[in-house]
Amino acid sequence: MSTSTTTAAMPRDFLRIADLSPEQLTALLDLAQQMRSEPGGWLDSYPGELLACYFAKPSTRTRVSFEGAAYRLGMLPVMLRPDELQLGRGEPISDTARVLSGYAAAIVIRTFAQSEIAEVAQAASVPVINALSDEHHPCQALADLLTLRDHFGQLKGLRLAYVGDGNNVACSLMEAGALAGMHVSIASPVGYVPPTAITVRTHEVARRNGGSIRVSNDVADAVMGAHAVYTDVWVSMGQDSEQERRREDLRGFQVNAGLMGHAEPEAVFMHCLPAHRGQEVEAGVIDGPQSVVFTQAENRLPTEQAVIHALVSNTRGE
Repeated sequence: MSTSTTTAAMPRDFLRIADLSPEQLTALLDLAQQMRSEPGGWLDSYPGELLACYFAKPSTRTRVSFEGAAYRLGMLPVMLRPDELQLGRGEPISDTARVLSGYAAAIVIRTFAQSEIAEVAQAASVPVINALSDEHHPCQALADLLTLRDHFGQLKGLRLAYVGDGNNVACSLMEAGALAGMHVSIASPVGYVPPTAITVRTHEVARRNGGSIRVSNDVADAVMGAHAVYTDVWVSMGQDSEQERRREDLRGFQVNAGLMGHAEPEAVFMHCLPAHRGQEVEAGVIDGPQSVVFTQAENRLPTEQAVIHALVSNTRGE
C-alpha cells in the first residue's frame, strides 16, 4: 500500500464540509491527488472489508464513483436500496445503522433529510459518509475543489460564482470555499438563496481564512471577475411538482455566453451534473472549451477514495 499523505487527524464522520478544518481539507485533497496518480497502489488497504452504501435516491456519478473508490481500496461495496431493506417494514434506521456497523468498515448514505444521516451517524460505530442530502453535498464539493486546484494551481484567493438555486451544492461550496480562503459569490432569486445560518457561519469562517462569502440576487455582479462560474439544475429530485414555478423563477439565472463574458477570460464553467442544456446552462457553454464538468465528475472517485481511507484509518488509529 502506498504511504498516505494524510497527516491531519480526521473527524469520525463526514456529514458536511464544515466537519473539516482547513488543514483536514488540504490533507484530503493531497491524498486524493496521490490516489488519482496511483490508481492501483491502494488495493491492499482493506482487503476483505465491506463498504455499505445505502442509496434512497437514484444516482449515476455518486454510485459508480463510490463503487470504484471501494474497489481501489480492496473493499467490497454493498449497494442497498430502501426496498431491499427492512426499513419499509418499520425497522428504525438507527437499528439498520447498528447492524451495518457489524459488517462494514464504513457506511455511505445518500438520502433526502440531513437529519436521517445524522441519526445514522449517531447510531453507527463506524464512519458515516454523506453521499448527498437535501441540505449538503460534501463529496461533490471536494471534487470541485480538487478540479479548481489542478486547473489554477491553488485555491486561496480564487473567485467562484455560483448562479441559480441556493441548494445543497451551493451550501457545500460555500463551506468548502470558506475553509480554502476563496471568495464565493452566490446569485439566487428571492426565495432561493441559501439558508441564512449557513451564510452567516461560512462568512465568519471565510473571514478567518482570508476569503469571503457574498449572497445576492444580482447575477452579473456575482460573476464579475470570477475564475469559475458554477450552476446546478433548477429542479432537483423530489421537486417535480414545482417544475413550472421554478423554471419561471430561475429563468434569468441561466449561464450563457453573455454571462460568462463577465468572468475572467480564463474562467472555467462548472456543473455537478446531470445538466439540462437550454435551462440552467446554454449548450455552447457546457460543451465549450471553458467547461470542466467532466473533469469534476472524474475527480469524484479519487476524492471519495481519500475520504473512505482517511476516515477508516483514523478510526482505527492507523
